[in-house]
Amino acid sequence: MYTLITGATGGLGRAFVRLLASRGEALYLTGRSEERLAALAEEARSLGADVSYYPCDLASAESRAAFFAHADLGGARFSRLVYVAGADTQMAFERYDEARLVFQTRVNFEGAVSFCRAFLARTPLDGSSELLCVGSVSGCRPMPYFALYSATKKALEQFLAGLRHELKGRAKVTCVLPGGMPTRPDIEENIRTHGLFGRLSAMSPDKVAAIALKAVKKNRRRVIPGFWNRTIQFVSALAPAPVRMRIIARMWGRTEKDHFAPPE
Repeated sequence: MYTLITGATGGLGRAFVRLLASRGEALYLTGRSEERLAALAEEARSLGADVSYYPCDLASAESRAAFFAHADLGGARFSRLVYVAGADTQMAFERYDEARLVFQTRVNFEGAVSFCRAFLARTPLDGSSELLCVGSVSGCRPMPYFALYSATKKALEQFLAGLRHELKGRAKVTCVLPGGMPTRPDIEENIRTHGLFGRLSAMSPDKVAAIALKAVKKNRRRVIPGFWNRTIQFVSALAPAPVRMRIIARMWGRTEKDHFAPPE
């Protein structure tokens, strides 16, 4: 029985891979780059894990179908899904083109829902299976200049909350809502421009992965890693919406993140 990890070669994905590999768990990894997957698989095997991998463009229904066809051909069964993959483009919405809009929406929401469905068809629904998806604290409130990202992450959280009720007693379902993680230079710059708020909110991928795995083991509906992030969400809920929007727009309008890469 494998743990299936999407977005495995990214910063948070690698943290999940290393943590689970160090425990000797069998892993099935996916990402868009076969070369990076191969290198990561070798690293995980050196830690004692049984590792399989197959590339997948999560924005493509055909690629998702090909991924699971390959898994089925090898007789793979899964005990845990860790859906890490996400597209975090940050800019004024009118600067989006159609390719960025479609890619971000499909990877963040459509791909996650599709993988959840496929996972549930390939796991024993006896209460032991774990379904863990990475949302974001950005999905807790509407966010100018991060509007599409925050909307897709909110949609994912709501989907999982409903699914969790449907699967009560048959599978554990958790959504983890991290803040900023310094996994790429553009994200590090984003954290820096947010000043004290950014520094307090940021948390290492290793810590987020450990907290997330503990949360799904306990079958928590959602978890926000970090005391500061939980405090900010509580306080922001008390602020009038227009005030909250002005503050968010002032902070998030300072920089852009555009990590979009066309499908290979």
